[in-house]
Amino acid sequence: MKKLIIIFTLFFSLAFLNVNAAVEIKKFDNEQQEQRYNYIIDELRCLVCQNQNISGSNAGLAKDLRNQVHKMILAGEDDEAIFEFMVTRYGDFVLYRPPFKATTFFLWVGPFIILVMGIFVLIRFIGKRKKTVVTELSNTDKEKLKQLLNKDKEQSK
Repeated sequence: MKKLIIIFTLFFSLAFLNVNAAVEIKKFDNEQQEQRYNYIIDELRCLVCQNQNISGSNAGLAKDLRNQVHKMILAGEDDEAIFEFMVTRYGDFVLYRPPFKATTFFLWVGPFIILVMGIFVLIRFIGKRKKTVVTELSNTDKEKLKQLLNKDKEQSK
């Protein structure tokens, strides 16, 4: 029993060891710069993970992007310049809220198109289900069915 407790303790201590590995400490000149940094890294998408911002990603590229944002803030760049730099380098996909334009049309409209298509398919599927007609068996068909069932029961015995 003691071995089992030791194994569980080691397992859980190793499992939570990774949580501390993702913490980065960045030094800023003032509190405003730190708030800007946190805002910007929350607004930029990790290009490796694609469904996570760079503040929560452990990917190498996300770490590089965080370092770049940190350097640019310390260099005195404003938020717009930082976002423009990222978009120029990585495209509109790096933004969690890309602007609505021809190149991002499907990012904005795509989910609605898929929703409408799904509703259309669902309506057609339900419509076909309702059109199924149940017919009554004639007396001769019922007799044939009984005979077949009786034959099947006799063969299985």
